[in-house]
Amino acid sequence: MLPIQALTDKEGYLKRLSDWSEDAAVTIARDEKIELTAAHWEVIWLLREVHREYQHTPVTRVFIKIMAEKLGADKGRSLYLMRLFPETPMRKACKIAGLPKPTNCI
Repeated sequence: MLPIQALTDKEGYLKRLSDWSEDAAVTIARDEKIELTAAHWEVIWLLREVHREYQHTPVTRVFIKIMAEKLGADKGRSLYLMRLFPETPMRKACKIAGLPKPTNCI
């Protein structure tokens, strides 16, 4: 496999969805100073599932609502997402999940 820098754009997002792997996610997360835990993976897999189903990255508010439905009310909160992916939660979560940069996020 090519080095992750060869697979990403200047902002660190994968150029092709098909280049994503768990190893790529770990590398991208490390670049973002995030050590992935089971909680991170739960969000990453859900985000990839939602993207696969709807063929686009959901806006933050919609994704948080989906998180509440699928993962429980305690996890379906913007603060939960911000704790896992600080500063720009949807951007970082999408980047690590190998998805396109969201256009409307917190």
